[in-house]
Amino acid sequence: MENQRGLTIHFSDGRKISVSFPQQTQNATAAQMKLDDVLKHRQLLVEVEGALLVIPFENVNYLQVYPAPKAVLGHTYVTGAKFTD
Repeated sequence: MENQRGLTIHFSDGRKISVSFPQQTQNATAAQMKLDDVLKHRQLLVEVEGALLVIPFENVNYLQVYPAPKAVLGHTYVTGAKFTD
C-alpha cells in the first residue's frame, strides 16, 4: 500500500522492534512538526494494537523510518547514501 509506513527501532542493547502504520498526515508541514516534537521531547509514542508504547531516546541506538522523507527542514539531511562494508 502506498500510504503504509514502517518504523524499526534499534535499541542500545541490540534488540529491535518493527511496526507498520498508515500515513499519519498528508501535509508535509504537519509531518515536519511531528518529527520536531519527537526530537524535542526525546521520546517516541507509538500506539500498537491498542497499547501505548513510550520509548525514551536514552534506550534507542537509532530509528529507521520508511519511506524516507523528501526533506527534513532545519536539519542536515544526507540523501542517496548506501550501506558499505
